[in-house]
Amino acid sequence: MGPPAEVRARLERAGQGHLLRFWPELGPAQRRSLLAALEPGLGEHCRLAAAACSRERGPLERLDGRMEPLPAELLGSARRSGPAALERWEAEGFHQISQNKVAVLLLAGGQGTRLGVSYPKGMYDVGLPSGKTLYQIQAERIQKVEQLAGQRYHRKCTIPWYIMTSEFTLGPTEEFFAEHDYFNLDKSNVIMFEQRMLPAVTFDGKAILEEKGKLAMAPDGNGGLYRALMDNKILDDMKQRGIQYVHVYCVDNILVKMADPVFIGFCVSKGADCGAKVVEKAYPTEPVGVVCLVDGVYQVVEYSEISLETAQQQSPDGRLMYSTGNICNHFFTVDFLQTVAQNFVAFEVLREEEFSPLKNADTADKDTPTTVRQSLLAQHYRWALKAGAKFVDENGCRIPEKLSLSGTEEPPAVCEISPLVSYFGEGLEVYMKNKDFCSPFILDENKAEMLRNS
Repeated sequence: MGPPAEVRARLERAGQGHLLRFWPELGPAQRRSLLAALEPGLGEHCRLAAAACSRERGPLERLDGRMEPLPAELLGSARRSGPAALERWEAEGFHQISQNKVAVLLLAGGQGTRLGVSYPKGMYDVGLPSGKTLYQIQAERIQKVEQLAGQRYHRKCTIPWYIMTSEFTLGPTEEFFAEHDYFNLDKSNVIMFEQRMLPAVTFDGKAILEEKGKLAMAPDGNGGLYRALMDNKILDDMKQRGIQYVHVYCVDNILVKMADPVFIGFCVSKGADCGAKVVEKAYPTEPVGVVCLVDGVYQVVEYSEISLETAQQQSPDGRLMYSTGNICNHFFTVDFLQTVAQNFVAFEVLREEEFSPLKNADTADKDTPTTVRQSLLAQHYRWALKAGAKFVDENGCRIPEKLSLSGTEEPPAVCEISPLVSYFGEGLEVYMKNKDFCSPFILDENKAEMLRNS
């Protein structure tokens, strides 16, 4: 028996007749499931996907004439703000956390394909001395920031962790968290949900068969966040918990400050509905999106959408005019996620302190397990030196200090500091000042307790 005539006719009209070519070979159950996947909207989805591909691959509509940089009053900066302002924002952020009004939302729908693994990136071990995975580092940073807010305000604080997975990553992620006892977080405060899957489409707009009777599907990208929040009633859950502010980030950034009190406090102080953390572009042609205004609307403009001339334009102070590189690290009010209001701000942070993404296998030259491991260890080495630590090698010989490290340079001594001991370099003097440590050294909670008492 052939497929229903109206389905065949609809697919032929949409240029998707090839999806039925194995129909005679399919059993009844396979036929039913294929028909269920061939929704009426499939042709339109393929047409839009092909149009988007041709826009990306064809002559681009340049945005140069329609762009302007973010107004200075909307751009905060960790580097150019004085200590008083940073402390004020941090205090505001900790205050909101202490009121249980802050959640973090992790975008973790992608597999580690470019990394060369078939499991979710958060489960990846980048080769730190401790063997910690990205998920564990992030879980421990949540614990630490809850603890810091709690100590300040003498109360128990909770930061719920919402994890947006995809069909591919939900099962393995749930298993991994259960295996590790949720890294000592309360299971009820780790909420996993799935983003929608959409049919995968070739450049010329043809839906792809994964098997003879099965469409290939792919997660619908970070833009699918809003729909996933509604589909899974996540906004309702946030409201029930009294959450007002959400810090959204990507799984692959090893330096991410979970629920960053400074960033949250800055956004809240400015009355923002949404905010973006940015880093200064390293060089004009760096392939990162730039946060700016286009026709008066805030958006991220990809490097491919502007001319070299625009990318190289400089401000009077000699910095790049379009320097605010997007790092997929955002602040939203829960009301914004529901109604999309408009008060936007951006906050610039130092790349070497807050952004080092894991994207590729070690055969690539950037964003690899090696580069992210070096970023984290270089940061921890800087923190240790600042706290007054000295390092010696296995023979007890002093290792000369090196204060300025380039982003890809191995620190002279290996020192890994658990997030459970320090969230962002604070409070280390009590363990490290004027003490000698043998490299490699791991400062975890047990070691910290011993050092405090020694």
